[in-house]
Amino acid sequence: MTRDQHGVPPVKPAVASGRRGFLGVAAAGLAGVLLAPGVRLIEIAQAAPAGAGAAASKQVRWGMLIDSSKCASGCTACVTACNTENGLSGGTLPTDSQWIRKIEIKEIRTGKTQSLPMMCQHCAEPPCVDVCPTGASFKRVDGIVLVDKHICIGCRYCVMACPYKARSFVHEPLHNQKTDVPRGMGTVEGCTMCVHKVDRGEMPACVTACADAEHGAILFGDLNNPNSEIAKRVASYPSRQIRENLNLNTGVRYSGI
Repeated sequence: MTRDQHGVPPVKPAVASGRRGFLGVAAAGLAGVLLAPGVRLIEIAQAAPAGAGAAASKQVRWGMLIDSSKCASGCTACVTACNTENGLSGGTLPTDSQWIRKIEIKEIRTGKTQSLPMMCQHCAEPPCVDVCPTGASFKRVDGIVLVDKHICIGCRYCVMACPYKARSFVHEPLHNQKTDVPRGMGTVEGCTMCVHKVDRGEMPACVTACADAEHGAILFGDLNNPNSEIAKRVASYPSRQIRENLNLNTGVRYSGI
């Protein structure tokens, strides 16, 4: 056995066992891949919000309350705003991502129909995070669920695990991307709750668009702050979670359904 100059045998590196261990090692290596000079997605997620002057806080739980009685059937203002803000094609490409979509639901007994937007529900217990083998799917301390593109291997386990069909896979090369919204072919993505805007103290694009359309169906705010408008409404009026039987404690709530 060879020894160093001090007579100490060399230490053998621990070998990661199994596929998950291998992927974990690979993820650690890929975590250093740069998005832009000196910038990584995980650093963006942990960085101090530009407008707020403080890092994402575990005291905050960002969420949305969607009033289906105000969501007009046929209105796609929120979808269009999401596509524009995040550089999506809006369905012009058959394989392109869709971060928010309008769905129609029908009450079987009464025949009543309602229209509502469906996106990532930003669960407190996100299945996408549980099944991700590399840790690419993660939840910020303020409840926003994101994907680190640098360590996403495109396995799409999260796509299968999401009960809301809120994850998309990027099939094609991307061009003219938005600076604030890094994307990449071969990776998975979904609604980020416009985290780049939230960290600047602004509203998500869908919320602003819905207000501009004079519907006001989407309310955004801190679910943990009892003095916030969203927390007051959730406490005072009935609201529901989609697939509430799964006990995921979603950050997106719906009223009127």
